Amino acid sequence: MISACGRDNVGSKNTAQASHSSADAATRTIQTVKGKVQIPAHPKRILTDYYAGELLSVGGHVIGAAPLEFTNPFLKDKLKGAVDVGDPINVEKALALKPDLIVTDSDKNYDQLCKIAPTLYIPYGTAHNIDETVHLFSRIVGQTKPGERLLAEYREKAAAGRKALKGVVAPGATAGLYEITDKGDLWVFGPNWGRGGQAIYNALKFKLPPKLAASNKQYLQLSLEALPQYAADYMFLTSYDPEHKGTALKNLRQSPVWKDLPAVKEHRVFYNDFNTFYPYDPISITKQIDLFVDMLKQNAKENKPGQGQGR
Repeated sequence: MISACGRDNVGSKNTAQASHSSADAATRTIQTVKGKVQIPAHPKRILTDYYAGELLSVGGHVIGAAPLEFTNPFLKDKLKGAVDVGDPINVEKALALKPDLIVTDSDKNYDQLCKIAPTLYIPYGTAHNIDETVHLFSRIVGQTKPGERLLAEYREKAAAGRKALKGVVAPGATAGLYEITDKGDLWVFGPNWGRGGQAIYNALKFKLPPKLAASNKQYLQLSLEALPQYAADYMFLTSYDPEHKGTALKNLRQSPVWKDLPAVKEHRVFYNDFNTFYPYDPISITKQIDLFVDMLKQNAKENKPGQGQGR
């Protein structure tokens, strides 16, 4: 088992590629940033930290995941019976679960995990959109049909969502995804860093705030004074506040800078649940499309001249 994650130092491509092993038809070889890893052709017991949704979306059987995955409302039912394995993955818990494959976005404990089962280290951001994600993880689990069904559902929802927003949202409207942390740090996000980015930008075709688009960055930390430069026609704010203090969000909303934003004055600000919009797996992205469409339609209905409230 020590050689299960045998590395041959053939490079550090930021993709995972699969090929059948000539030595054993029951295994395949995946190219990762750590080198080539031989895995079961059809893994049955997969343990992961933050790739539960990705694996479930392509028909993988997840037996353990990181704590945050269990707070994802779109995965709760699908993770019934799975075990919280900690963050980073607890080696003793992993050993007890007897996985035949481990998939992780962290290289902490990597060498120890390799001694338990073949381990794939896939850094966050390896896949850049839902299509790349589904294709990557379909190769890992060794089947394509569940992923194809998921992509078909995604495309159907995306098309229906864009149609539903015609006459509701002006063509070329910008959307901004922001987050305030419990420490008062303020961030803005692009299409590939969770917070609903793939749903709002890729599926529903909203435009990025121009200054963020020009930066070519997926995320930026902002000072409160710089926020107006990254404002958008529609602004969606999540709050990372694990202790539910509410102080940072309250301070932001009471600030003169926030109150003076056009989206705030025009009641086009949405305060979104962190656990619902943080996830970036294909299942969550697909579900987030409908959530965005519903909130935008409801906002337009309520947001008559002189009326309405940021939701």
